[in-house]
Amino acid sequence: MDPVDPPRDRARAVLTAPNLISLSRIALIPVFAVLIADPDTTAIGLVTFALVAASDWVDGYLARRLGQISELGKLLDPTADRLAIAAALVALAIRGAFPWWAAWLILARDALLLAIGAVVLLRRRIRIEVRWIGKFATLNLMAAITWVSWGALGYPPAEVTTVLGWAAYAIGIATAYAAAALYVGDLRRALRAAHPSAPRAGSC
Repeated sequence: MDPVDPPRDRARAVLTAPNLISLSRIALIPVFAVLIADPDTTAIGLVTFALVAASDWVDGYLARRLGQISELGKLLDPTADRLAIAAALVALAIRGAFPWWAAWLILARDALLLAIGAVVLLRRRIRIEVRWIGKFATLNLMAAITWVSWGALGYPPAEVTTVLGWAAYAIGIATAYAAAALYVGDLRRALRAAHPSAPRAGSC
């Protein structure tokens, strides 16, 4: 019989440095959302969101560097990204700093992928690996949200950040939907591999 890991060892396996960073990013989401909603602290909220966005690569880097890649970490990292983007978009759109049409293009795509991914994970125990193009899209969209909103609120240099922001948005939204199409293909292949079709009657 295999020995059962004591609770302390199991906790240590979960509470790794990369996972703690991902959890910290999630914990900061309501903080920057509240700061953005208040006109007196919007700039601080945007900076906090930018820090959450900039730390996106840190947890993945540490997981690889320290050999602490885990299934939990693979779920926490993209979940933190999607929740941070959604919270920032809603808060900034309500403040009038980011257009709703541009926000909905991001939110609709993310909501659909999250819903499909959650159903497949819970019912079929299948999780799709994040592609590099998806991470690239997330990086550009986080930059776009920060820069466009910064310029819309009139913080200097507004003209520069606005131009950079919309350029990043165009790249981010195009690659985000391209990544979504690739994820759908990955999901179909994973489902076929998990549940291969039964051979037809009479076939050799």
